[in-house]
Amino acid sequence: MAWLDIVALGTICDVVPLHGVNRALVTQGLKVMAKRGNAGLAALADVAGINEPPGAYHLGFLLGPRINAGGRVGQSDLGSRLLASDDRADVAHIAAHLDQLNRERQQIEASVLDQAMAQAEAEQPGSRPAVIVVGEDWHPGVVGIVASRLKDKFHRPSLVISLSGNTGTGSGRSINGVDLGAAVIAARQSGLLLKGGGHAMAAGLTVQREKISDLKAFINDRLSGQMAALPPVRALHIDGGLKVAGASLSLAQVLESVGPYGAGNSEPRFAFASARIAFADAIGKDQSHLRLTITDESGKRLKAIAFGAVETDLGQALLHHGGAPFHIAGKLRINTWQGRSTPQLLIDDAAPVW
Repeated sequence: MAWLDIVALGTICDVVPLHGVNRALVTQGLKVMAKRGNAGLAALADVAGINEPPGAYHLGFLLGPRINAGGRVGQSDLGSRLLASDDRADVAHIAAHLDQLNRERQQIEASVLDQAMAQAEAEQPGSRPAVIVVGEDWHPGVVGIVASRLKDKFHRPSLVISLSGNTGTGSGRSINGVDLGAAVIAARQSGLLLKGGGHAMAAGLTVQREKISDLKAFINDRLSGQMAALPPVRALHIDGGLKVAGASLSLAQVLESVGPYGAGNSEPRFAFASARIAFADAIGKDQSHLRLTITDESGKRLKAIAFGAVETDLGQALLHHGGAPFHIAGKLRINTWQGRSTPQLLIDDAAPVW
């Protein structure tokens, strides 16, 4: 039982399907982690600002990235040292170092992402099955993360290749229904790659500089049929409809009890039809998050948040709503602040009613 916190961390961060035994292990592992028996995880939770019982989100988006930051931009042994040590002073120092490295990773990622996004948009990504961008000396520790961002932005399989000398090292991420790994393996078998492999949703490769143009053509040709078979509009799965009055704390507690959520056990998403924006403003250190209050004909109100949305089309539409009603989709969660718990909607998407 004492090791289940580490089991939970690895299961979540490796995106292992959360059903059957895996879900049971993560559920119990989160309980073990909440007891703060592992000195390293406790120290890392402190620097990450986690002040509530840990959930799958905390492991996947707060703890995992900090542990990985050592391998991406710093010292690869920092994560294992953090998890294995019982020396409180030592793990506090390592946790602080990992937190700093994670901030450095975020800065490097932002720089590479800006360049990659500009290149992708200049090449009209909607005109090809895949988004493939290439840059000189992009940090190899962030190319996979950037590929994931491009995939999310353009809803296309994406490859990011960093050139150094005569070779390029790349990482790719794909979308449901498009097998990127098979395409990369086929490219290797065709002699276009020095190394390459992966699975349906992710791939890695090494390519000679002079073969990049041929690789782009090969990947796009290989994936064209699969992309053509996908629906023309990106789908958003909805599990049910709710009125604002029905989005209660008791419902959020029931939903939390059937977690943890993740791969293989998706968190339920609800639609609120014809909701109106009673309040909206930008929050966060960089003012990138959108805080809202929504209401409907019942007169009840529900707090909501859209992370990183302010500069997106979604955020701008909600900020400048002009009194128009919206169909809003999102996940109902418990927000605890200063000892008080309330329901909160995490907004995924919205569309104007008229």
